[in-house]
Amino acid sequence: MGIIDDRAMQARFRDLLEDHRKIVFKVANTYARTPEDRADLAQEIVAQGWRAFAKYDPARAFSTWLYRIALNVAISFVRGAVHRDRHSVALDETLHDVAGDAEPETDERVRALYRFIDQLDALDRALLLLYLEERSYREIADILGISETNVATKISRLKQRIRADMAAEHS
Repeated sequence: MGIIDDRAMQARFRDLLEDHRKIVFKVANTYARTPEDRADLAQEIVAQGWRAFAKYDPARAFSTWLYRIALNVAISFVRGAVHRDRHSVALDETLHDVAGDAEPETDERVRALYRFIDQLDALDRALLLLYLEERSYREIADILGISETNVATKISRLKQRIRADMAAEHS
């Protein structure tokens, strides 16, 4: 591959990444709690994406491809973080899409949801993130490498667990 081809590939990756950068930050925010860890994770996702970009098939959706890489990197990050503090920290509302004028009850429900998410295993966390992103069951299945039926079953079970957890929080 020549220098011109390499530059064109870098420019293409940079453009696609810019168009889909929210994926990187949403995954990093879901799997890492401190600003430093989020930054490290986001950087590692981009680095792994660049390493794999030569194998990207433009016939497939870039968002699906990037989600798969981001989630795999994030899962590895969580597994490798045994030495880190596993307790949740206060939600940094400046880094999340939480309305500043929200009712106190809504704020508490959001915090309860984050506590619930922090307790999920890596696959369920990824599944919930993609579901909340309103991805189709087919796209979730493609990203996670599981069947659509498995996606539907797992989402149904997650919804039940969320309802039970939220009910327990309010009793």
